[in-house]
Amino acid sequence: MKTDMDRKLRDFVGAKTAKTFADVLEIETVGELLRHYPRRYLKKGELTPFDELEVGDQATVNGRVKKVTVRSLDTKAEIPLTDVQKWTRRKTLTKVVVTDGRHDLELAFFNQPWLATKLTPGTAALFWGEVTMFRDIMQLKGPGTEILDDEDLTEAEIERRARPFRPLYPATAKLPTATIERSIKIVLDNLSEELEDPVPELIRRKEKLLGLVDALQKVHLPETEKDISAAQNRFRFEEALVMQTILAQRRAVTDALKAVARPRTSGGLLDEFDKRLPFSLTAGQAEVGEEIFADLERPHPMHRLLQGEVGSGKTVVALRAMLSVVDNGGQAVLLAPTEVLATQHHKTLTRMLGDLAEQGMLGGAEHATKVGLLTGSLNAAARRTAMLDAASGAAGIVVGTHALLEDKVQFADLGLVVVDEQHRFGVEQRAALSAKSGENTPHVLVMTATPIPRTVAMTVFGDLAVSTLTELPAGRSPIQSSVVPAKQKPDWLDRAWARVREEVGKGHQAYVVCPRIGDDVKNAADEEGDLAAGDEEGDGKKQARPPISVLQVSEALAEILHGLRVEILHGRLPADEKDAVMTRFAAGEVDVLIATTVIEVGVDVPNASTMVIMDADRFGISQLHQLRGRVGRGKVPGLCLLVTDLWDGTKSYGRLAAVASTTDGFELSRIDLETRREGDVLGVAQSGKRSSLKLLSVLRDEEIIFTARHVAQSLISVDPGLADYPALRSFVQSALESESTEYLEKT
Repeated sequence: MKTDMDRKLRDFVGAKTAKTFADVLEIETVGELLRHYPRRYLKKGELTPFDELEVGDQATVNGRVKKVTVRSLDTKAEIPLTDVQKWTRRKTLTKVVVTDGRHDLELAFFNQPWLATKLTPGTAALFWGEVTMFRDIMQLKGPGTEILDDEDLTEAEIERRARPFRPLYPATAKLPTATIERSIKIVLDNLSEELEDPVPELIRRKEKLLGLVDALQKVHLPETEKDISAAQNRFRFEEALVMQTILAQRRAVTDALKAVARPRTSGGLLDEFDKRLPFSLTAGQAEVGEEIFADLERPHPMHRLLQGEVGSGKTVVALRAMLSVVDNGGQAVLLAPTEVLATQHHKTLTRMLGDLAEQGMLGGAEHATKVGLLTGSLNAAARRTAMLDAASGAAGIVVGTHALLEDKVQFADLGLVVVDEQHRFGVEQRAALSAKSGENTPHVLVMTATPIPRTVAMTVFGDLAVSTLTELPAGRSPIQSSVVPAKQKPDWLDRAWARVREEVGKGHQAYVVCPRIGDDVKNAADEEGDLAAGDEEGDGKKQARPPISVLQVSEALAEILHGLRVEILHGRLPADEKDAVMTRFAAGEVDVLIATTVIEVGVDVPNASTMVIMDADRFGISQLHQLRGRVGRGKVPGLCLLVTDLWDGTKSYGRLAAVASTTDGFELSRIDLETRREGDVLGVAQSGKRSSLKLLSVLRDEEIIFTARHVAQSLISVDPGLADYPALRSFVQSALESESTEYLEKT
């Protein structure tokens, strides 16, 4: 179904301009251009006086250029203004001082030397950006500009500038916001009034939403603030509806698949395990367990996400589900992202089950099974045994890594797949494991220790039912956290190492966590011998040294922790060596373990009371929270020291202070996500893809997403193929074909 929105942009703006849009912004069609929404608007007459500017504000000012200079960032030398055109492909800094006649404001433009020929002294222009302070001089960060006293204005330009609101678009030097605005006006003036609207009319009326044509006019050419709000609300709902329709279709497909029902049976492994539990399940564990058992009773595959903080008891919940499947004659697989974690899970499950995991062995229980382990580093004999146990059904539970996905690995009756740290696995990997169950699809339980806000769960994991464990089991000790500003207060770092000695003196153990291994440079000590060297300028500046490393810290602490039993652990050690180090640490034979984030998940040493995280600002909030969960796991109170070279007052220091202020993972997750871009939240930014969500915020627009989810479910329940809604079907298909929805493949 081709419409005006599918037409090539060159039909409206000409081949040359269309090529620029394609090359710079990857925009080739009318629809893509019209959904390149303004990032903000300038309201005529609402300019901020220079003397009312406040640091942190987004402001627009009207001023006259007082001085302009250009210098090379490589040589630091000033470039004559007559030569700036020769520097267009070099690193430069253009500084512009503007004035309102009473006060001055400084603007810095990176790698845009050509601006010096436009913003000559005396030129009047609009400038906008975030107000910052640098060396006691007020600046605009990432400024945008538009020259006002151009004498060669066309009538269209005069009309455009006379409108009450001016849209400012995501733009570049090659494609400035004014060019985008003119092109959109040309398209809107020549667009058909009968556009196919992806939001059905019945839904638009019910939700009081603008039609497509009206919304496009008002989002790009608004007359009032109400126009802007109404148009943006309509497009937010449209984005949410398309996204939730995709997820609703997936849920419908999953619900139509066949699975073997695995109802809970009495008198089997699960009942015996429950009888032996040395503790009572929390209310949350019991409730989530019942939700899972109800799913397993259905003849359709379970697709459930289990989220809970480190130590909330997810493993017990997952094990009870696996035992229920084994009681029904099926097998369960636990898929872990790393060998360290897989091995840890295998040991944990074996320990928890005791003689219930010793089928066919002397001393094994009457009702017992085997817990197999399959990883890439197993020797040939152990690998052959593990594969035979899986294929014959002797192993009711198999724990492993990606090695489980290999074609040679087969199962007698795979009934349940448990995926730990869901975000580390793609949909194709999970499908490969599911395919090993033959005609019937196995039930799937995915787990994450990263707390996920409800709106993000509805977006990224929207085709999964979500269960949440919020309470920690009884007996967990509190964890005290503090920020250690090593450069600002070096004596605090000395005190941190003294505290480590004190804890070891009490018979406890400690972790020291570093962001890097350090064997990727010739001499780790050459990076910076001082543990408190680092980013002198704080947020957003080029960091003065590489992240501190395990090898570097190990060398520096040799004298400081002299006499203590110190070992290192990182991902590049051979598997048997890693296991040996962790075994010694767990047995209390190592006082201090200097490690990378390899200890982030799965490592359980109740005697470890202290953690020092070096260069803590190099980690994300959620990762810091995960790491911190490694201490305080026994009866000993935990202590986590977040070491940073940043100074109090920077944004990154504030993130560390937030981590230190609370152990509520969901609160920290919210703070973390609020500081990140939408693409980061959806996992799109890391892959270099653009998010398909342009106006919708998965953090802010909870009500819109919830409503869209309900609407999508209603539509798909009666019309799975959207036969009655061709415009929505076309839009959904386009979204599925677009790389920008890659984040949906995480489910």
